[in-house]
Amino acid sequence: MSEPFSDDERQRLLAQYAEIASLAGGLAHEIKNPLSTIAMNLELLVEDLGEVESPRERRMLSKIETVQRSCKSLQNILDDFLQFARAGELNSEPEDFNAVVSEFIDYFRPTAEAQKVEISPHLAANLVPVQLDRILFRQVLLNLALNAQQAMPQGGLLELQTSLSDGFVRLDLIDNGCGMDERTMGKMFQVFFSTKHHGSGLGLPTVKKIVEAHGGRITCQSAVGKGTRFTILLPAAAQPI
Repeated sequence: MSEPFSDDERQRLLAQYAEIASLAGGLAHEIKNPLSTIAMNLELLVEDLGEVESPRERRMLSKIETVQRSCKSLQNILDDFLQFARAGELNSEPEDFNAVVSEFIDYFRPTAEAQKVEISPHLAANLVPVQLDRILFRQVLLNLALNAQQAMPQGGLLELQTSLSDGFVRLDLIDNGCGMDERTMGKMFQVFFSTKHHGSGLGLPTVKKIVEAHGGRITCQSAVGKGTRFTILLPAAAQPI
């Protein structure tokens, strides 16, 4: 695994992210206003139709509902895109990394158990603090955990391991799910690439962007039918907690 970014590389990335976020915010504003107007008028049309009785009215209602679903899909894609664009805007401070991971596990465990996924944490006792945007990094953990859960539709095991690696804080998130082929692994961090029917293709690119904004690196190992391991390296904080 290559080492995390240097300070100069990280600053260049953050400057690029800030420019992208500014452009994306303006574009999203121009799209969201007319999209909201369309959605509102569709709701009014449904109300005007009231209790539909004739076949013609039922066909009209069905068409309106189809457009409503399309509007909702567009809104979700737009929200995911804004999240991706703003992923480099950090508000970080020194954090106890094990505490951040443990807090997430407590939050996610009921969702995992409902899908028959067992969470197994292995958190090293000798970790140093990391400079972390707690809210953004929680999104990293959530995206990766949801991906792992979806890869184990019949249930399985999800391990979260923390450790020190050559002075960097390391997180391994491992599942024993369906795994990925080489083509999927080669494209999974590309914007808008998705193997899911309703996926926006922005989940893993957002994860990568957040990790890199922290000066870190993320890599993946996977094999079809055997499972997947995501590994994140983060630099230690410059000051103690």
